[in-house]
Amino acid sequence: MMHGGPGGFSRMLKQETSKPKSVGATLARLGRYFTPYKFILIMVALLVVGTAFTSVEIPQLTGQVVDCFLTPATISRFEGQSSGLPAGLQQLAGNGSLTSSENCWIAALPANPTVSDYIAGMGQLILVIVALYVIGALMNGLVFFLMSWSGQHVIRRLQVEVFEHIHRLSMSFFAENEPGNVMSRITNDVSTIQQAVNFALVNVVSGVLLLIWVAIDMLVLSPAYGLVSMAVVPLMILATVYFSNQARKAFRQTRVEIGRVNANLEESIAGVRDVQAFGREELNIESFRQSNAANRDANIRAVSFSAALAPTLAGLGYIAVAIVTITGGIVLLRGQTLFGTVISLGLIITFIGYVQRFNQPIQQIAVLWTNLQSAVAGAERIFDLLDTRPDVQDKPDAVELPPIQGRVEFDHVYFAYDPKDIVLKDVSFVAEPGQTIAIVGQTGAGKTTIANLIPRFYDVNSGKITIDGYNVADVTAASLRRQIGIVLQDTYLFNDTVMNNIRFGRPKASDEEVIAAAKLAHADDFIQRLPDGYNTMLGEHGAGLSLGQRQLISIARAALANPRILILDEATSSVDTRTERLIQQALERLLKGRTSFVIAHRLSTIRNADQVLVIQDGEIVERGTHASLLEKKGVYYNMYMRQFRLEEEMGGDGRVAGKVALTPESASQ
Repeated sequence: MMHGGPGGFSRMLKQETSKPKSVGATLARLGRYFTPYKFILIMVALLVVGTAFTSVEIPQLTGQVVDCFLTPATISRFEGQSSGLPAGLQQLAGNGSLTSSENCWIAALPANPTVSDYIAGMGQLILVIVALYVIGALMNGLVFFLMSWSGQHVIRRLQVEVFEHIHRLSMSFFAENEPGNVMSRITNDVSTIQQAVNFALVNVVSGVLLLIWVAIDMLVLSPAYGLVSMAVVPLMILATVYFSNQARKAFRQTRVEIGRVNANLEESIAGVRDVQAFGREELNIESFRQSNAANRDANIRAVSFSAALAPTLAGLGYIAVAIVTITGGIVLLRGQTLFGTVISLGLIITFIGYVQRFNQPIQQIAVLWTNLQSAVAGAERIFDLLDTRPDVQDKPDAVELPPIQGRVEFDHVYFAYDPKDIVLKDVSFVAEPGQTIAIVGQTGAGKTTIANLIPRFYDVNSGKITIDGYNVADVTAASLRRQIGIVLQDTYLFNDTVMNNIRFGRPKASDEEVIAAAKLAHADDFIQRLPDGYNTMLGEHGAGLSLGQRQLISIARAALANPRILILDEATSSVDTRTERLIQQALERLLKGRTSFVIAHRLSTIRNADQVLVIQDGEIVERGTHASLLEKKGVYYNMYMRQFRLEEEMGGDGRVAGKVALTPESASQ
C-alpha cells in the first residue's frame, strides 16, 4: 500500500540534494567503525610516516649526490682553470662550501679525495637512495593491504547494520521509499565507501602529511627559495576547493540518480507480467531511458569536474618546477645568493624533487578528494537511512506478551497515514477468543488498515487496541507478532525450496510438521507433482506456480506457525471456485479455536463468521451476523446483492445455476 508514492521519493530526493552536509562529521562517524581495528590503524599510521620519510629524504640525498660528489669532482678536474667554470661554481669552489658542508652525507672520503673516491662515495649514496625507494614501496604496499583488510571488515559490518536496520523500520518507510532506491543504499553507496576506505582515505592522509613535511624541509633548507617554490600553491588550493566542491554536489546527485535507476529497474522487472499484459513495454522503456539519461548526465557532470582538476593542477605543477629551475639557475650562474642563501646545483635539484613531491600529493589529494566526495555522499545517504527512526518502536518499559487466548478489542480507534486524511474513525468492536470476524466494505474503506493495526504495523493516532487486556503499544512487537498469523492477498514466496517457504514462520519445524500443514491447506497434492516435491526450488516471488498454488502455500505457512490470532486478507481472492471449495474445509479447521479476522468477498467465509463488520469511509456502519444483516436490508444487504449475486448464480461449483430470485431468507441459508 503506497501512501507516500512519488511525492515521498521527491521529498527524499530534494532532501538529499539540498540538505547541507558536514564532511568532517560524516568522516568522523565513519571512523568510529574502525575502532575495533585501532592497532592496525596505528600500524598504518607508522607506515605512512615511514613512507613520507622516504619520499622526503630521496630528493635531499639526490641533491647531495650532486653537491657532495659530482660537483666537487668536476671542480677538482678544473683546478687552475676556474675561468672555465660558471660564476656560481667558482664562488662555491673558492669558499669550499661544497666539500665542507655539514649537510652532505659523505661515505668514508679521505682527506684529499680523488675522482675515484667521489665515484665510490656516490655509488654508496645511490645504493641508499635505491634502498629507500624499495623500503618505501614495501611500506606503501603493506599500508594498502592493511587498509583493505580492515576496510572490508568495516564494509561488512556497515552492510549488516544497514540490513538489520531496514528490517526494523516501520511499514510507513517502505510506503514512501521505493525498494530499488533502498537497495542502492546497500549496494552502490556502500561500494563508493569501500573505494574510499581502501585507497582514497589513506592516500589523502599520507598526502597531507607529505605536504607538511616537504614544506617544512624546504623552508628549513632555504626560507626564501622555499617560498618561491610554493608560489603556485594558493592557486592549486583555489582550484582544488572549487572543483572538489562542484564534484561533491555532482557525485551526490549521481547517488540519487542511480537509486532512481535501480528503483525503475526493480519495478519493471517485478511487474513484467503486467507490463506485457497492458502493452506498456515502450512506455516503460522510455521511462527507463529518461532515468538512465539523468544518471548519465549526473555522472558526466561529476566526471567533468574530476577530469578538469587533474590537468589544471598538473599545469600549475609544471609552472612551479619552471619557477624553481629558472630562479635557482639564474642565481647559480650569476654567483649570487637568494636573500643570503647560497644556491648550489644540488640544492636546485633537491628543490625540483621537493616541488614534484609537493605538487604530486596536491594533485593526488585533489583527484582522490573528488572520489572521497562521492564516498561521503554515499555515507551521508547510508547514515540518513540509519538515522531514520521507526514510527513503531517498543517502549523502554515494554513487556513480553504472554501466551494469549485471543480476545481482541478496538476501543475508539482513530488512525491516519496522512494527518489530512483520516482512514479510521472511532472504530470499536470486540472479538472474543475463537471467534471469526469478517470485515467487508468497498475498496479503500479501511479494511486492510484494521488488519495492519492488530500486529502493530502502525500505531493508532488515538484510542487503543488490546489483546487479552494488554495494550499492543505496551508489549514488544516481536512477542506480539509471534502469536499472529497473516495470509495476505499478495503472497510473497522466497527463492528457496517449497519446504523452507512453508517453514518460514517456524524455522525449527520438522519435515513431518511441514507436510502435515501442507495437507491441511490441501497443498500436498500439487507439491508432490513438482519436479523435486517439497525440495523444489521456487523462483523469486514463487515463479512457476499459479496464484492459487502460491496462496495455498501461504495458508500452509500460517497453519504451521499455529498462531492464536489469524488474519486472512483476501486470502482466497486468487483461488478459483473449485480450489476454494477444497480449502474451505482446511480453513474451518485452521480457524477453529483461533480468533480470526477475515477480509474477503467470498460468500462462504462471510456466512460462517461470528460477526460481520461493515466498513464505510473508515467507520463501522453495520455489525452483526450474515443472516441478521441481510434481514436489515441496509448497507450490507445492498453490497451482498450487488457483489455476491454472481456467486449465487454460479451455484458454487462453476456452473450457472439459472436465474434465482434472491431473498434474505434464501441467501442466509
